[in-house]
Amino acid sequence: MPKQERIKTKYPGVYYITKGDEKIFYVIYYRNGKKVEEKAGRQFADDMTAAKAAGIRAARSKGKELSNKARRERARATRQAQADKMTIARLWDEYKANKADSKAINTDAGRFEKYLLPSFGDKEPHEIIRLDADRLRLNLLKTLKPQTVKHVMGLLKRIVHYGAARQLCLNLNFEIEAVKVDNQKTEDLTPEQLKRLLEAIDKSQDIEAANIMRLALYTGMRRGEMFKLKWDDIDFQRGFISIKNPKGGVSQKIPLNEQARQVLEKHPKTSEYVFVRPDGKPFTDIRRRVNPIKEAAGIPADFRALHGLRHTYASMLASSGKVDLYTLQKLLTHKSPVMTQRYAHLRDEALKKASDLAGQIIEQATNANVIEIHNQ
Repeated sequence: MPKQERIKTKYPGVYYITKGDEKIFYVIYYRNGKKVEEKAGRQFADDMTAAKAAGIRAARSKGKELSNKARRERARATRQAQADKMTIARLWDEYKANKADSKAINTDAGRFEKYLLPSFGDKEPHEIIRLDADRLRLNLLKTLKPQTVKHVMGLLKRIVHYGAARQLCLNLNFEIEAVKVDNQKTEDLTPEQLKRLLEAIDKSQDIEAANIMRLALYTGMRRGEMFKLKWDDIDFQRGFISIKNPKGGVSQKIPLNEQARQVLEKHPKTSEYVFVRPDGKPFTDIRRRVNPIKEAAGIPADFRALHGLRHTYASMLASSGKVDLYTLQKLLTHKSPVMTQRYAHLRDEALKKASDLAGQIIEQATNANVIEIHNQ
């Protein structure tokens, strides 16, 4: 290819070549005793002129502006720094890959993508300040339940701690403020409400929904535990139900009482799972099918059909005064007695009634003796 003609301009050290109808300007200058020759820009694409090129030459020769080579090296270094930057988004990818077997990873992924990625995805942990975390927490509390916000902020903390523990990043230089959650809500039904609900369950034509509600009331099992329940988990001979991978993390067994046995023995067996959708797969949500039963019984809208029945089961046992809290903890498969403690006031009330009853019996016996002595 023939060498293109260099056309001088009136400015020293500035020339151009032509490519089609466009001029491409170059500059020549010396830096640290070395001759530098490089492109200044194109006439149309960069709106370059001979005068602008002369200005660029003067700035670069005096070190006020980087050469093309230096700018390329800086851009390359910047890109490399960005690639090496351990942002919250990159840390999340590492965390997620390590927690692939976690039962909660899909839920965490939804929280991360929806709430953490927009605010902190491109930031490194040391770039996040307390004000950033406070703003996110307060903004989320405007539209989300405190429990959800607690999970989101907890996820941020876990991601950063995971990276810091593996020396991938620096830790946060502040403690994330805890979100206060009142999770001591215990849903219960009055005897009249429970009677109406049982009647509505009996009238329902939806066998799956009716029986899963019955099992929740008779065993206190969690919704997710019933969704994952398989026929092989039920030992009809010994009278136990095995709960695999429960919320507490350790597989456990709970007694199969007579009422629950009757429900399960009569339930249709169409799959390895006990409760299944029409396609034969286990449920992941059943609200659309249990809510009509709840509504038919006139149960308040805020009563959660399955979780509420678990609370009802626990409340009935606690208020009977015949079941201690340790036994109740085991029946509910609570990992910690702290969760079971919410029912302590019901047991205390039952004990108080028993104590009052003892006082009344003694009082009656005393009065009877007084009358007998007086008659003598």
